[in-house]
Amino acid sequence: MENHGFLQYAVVLLLATVLAVPLAKRWRLGAVLGYLAVGALIGPSGLRLIGNTEQISQISELGVVLMLFVIGLELSPQRLWVMRRSVFGSGSLQVVATATLIGGAALAFGLEWKTALVIGLGLALSSTAIDLQLLAERKELNSAHGRLAFAILLFQDVAAIPILALIPILGGSHADSGALQEAFAALRVIATIALVIVGGRYLLRPMFRAAAQQVGTPEVFTATALLVVMGIAWLMELSGISMSLGAFLAGVLLADSEYRHEIEAQIEPFRGLLLGLFFISVGMSLNVQLAMAQPQLVGWLLLALIVSKALVLYLVARVAAREDHQQSLALAAILAQGGEFAFVVFTLAAANGLVSTGQRDLAILVITLSMAATPLLVRLRSDIAPATKTKPTREFDKVDAAAPRVIIAGMGRVGQIVARMLNANRIAFTALESDPEQVDFMRHFGNTVFYGDASRLDLLRAAQADKAEIFVIATEDPDANLRTARLLKRHFPHLKVFARARNRQHVFKLMDLGVGSIVRETFFSSLEIARGVFEALGYDEAAAAEYVRRFRAHDERVLASQYPVYDDEAALLQTSQEAREDLVRLFEADFGDDEGP
Repeated sequence: MENHGFLQYAVVLLLATVLAVPLAKRWRLGAVLGYLAVGALIGPSGLRLIGNTEQISQISELGVVLMLFVIGLELSPQRLWVMRRSVFGSGSLQVVATATLIGGAALAFGLEWKTALVIGLGLALSSTAIDLQLLAERKELNSAHGRLAFAILLFQDVAAIPILALIPILGGSHADSGALQEAFAALRVIATIALVIVGGRYLLRPMFRAAAQQVGTPEVFTATALLVVMGIAWLMELSGISMSLGAFLAGVLLADSEYRHEIEAQIEPFRGLLLGLFFISVGMSLNVQLAMAQPQLVGWLLLALIVSKALVLYLVARVAAREDHQQSLALAAILAQGGEFAFVVFTLAAANGLVSTGQRDLAILVITLSMAATPLLVRLRSDIAPATKTKPTREFDKVDAAAPRVIIAGMGRVGQIVARMLNANRIAFTALESDPEQVDFMRHFGNTVFYGDASRLDLLRAAQADKAEIFVIATEDPDANLRTARLLKRHFPHLKVFARARNRQHVFKLMDLGVGSIVRETFFSSLEIARGVFEALGYDEAAAAEYVRRFRAHDERVLASQYPVYDDEAALLQTSQEAREDLVRLFEADFGDDEGP
């Protein structure tokens, strides 16, 4: 009977998602609001097609965990260090100011100071899941307000740890345990984070390297990726730390890994499905009966929450982060709701006698409604006052050219020269470019260029990559370059790939993907300049050419020797020092006592 119940739940959830989410996106409401509406419709307060919402909620939390892990993959420790001022400056200011404002209002309405403090801290948190999903949907993660929103959300995830630790103390449940137990709990948190950092640095890469060597069994790599994320999340939960924070930390540790893009590709389908399930579970938790019983109270509380948080966020962005009016409004609209972590805060507070059951239910209802209102609020803000003055989104071109012998991705400085030489020899090729202005510029001079992202599989298939012989990756963005190379090696292994590389680290990552023909974009031009310098200094043409030839051969040998250890900084420094000494000895042996022209 339980199996029939599970299958019924699965069918209902999938059917509701398939029907409702496309409709929501068609009406420009976004997938998040579609998921929330579906949850409210099929949950206990709606059609009651699903009764046991607690188990679904627990499983769906993995969607948030996987999302934070993928975001961590995009942030190297160096980039995270650059963000420290936004994270700990703007983030801490937002949490303290919002908690003070809302807690002060609760105190003014006659609540005890402990209750007011919990309410202020709980409502200061925003929804990481909803906000990051909306920013990703709108392609605003890299905007000024998107970066600031991420920094504030990251601090909120960190702040959730001491907030949860504070609640039992305020409730008096730890009164007998004394300071020793609290100190032990703090040490356990620090030790767990240190264990994840140290273990992640020295164990994760060997694990993924071993999984990647299992040729023909890609499911092993997928299982390894899921094991790492869920294992670290479980370890964090055992220590009383946010699971999402642990997953984010694991992602950051793998951000510089050669397997980063492959891990992201394997995780993505699970992340999207489980994240959608999380939003549905939030919708199912909506207490419609309570909202109908006290509509005015719920409405005023919802308005007060959004307005107070939006006011603080606007001032933080305007004054502390020094953003302009439009970016500040955008930040206020995206983060003005309550967060999923507040559910845990108020449930724990009720268990410790800090808030009543009625206050807990009312707070959770207002938070859920604020989550549902966020997509509408963001759309309203963008319609009234766009955060950025951008051109309307342009659809990718439909590639309708005949099957080419060569495909060129990127029509910048490098791609143009390759295209001109192929064109001069009447060799059929298809050119793809992701910058619409560059596409229009090339077309102005009579060139056939298609606007599209070469790191998308559907576009590569439309360009008939399965029938081409050679693929030239000439894109300027190293990350896009690597994504394209990965797709080519996985789906079109017959292609001979020539790739442009920005630097040595880029070369190494392309080598990890199995790309054989890699050209560093400044290497040969630098050699040509050096040859000209030697000739201008009086060296004869043959000697200058010999210097260049021997340096090129030496550098390529060094590149090959550094590849196995490029992720080991100490070994890389050692090989670089040895390479410099070998180069000096090489020239001394070749030219003896000849000191000049």
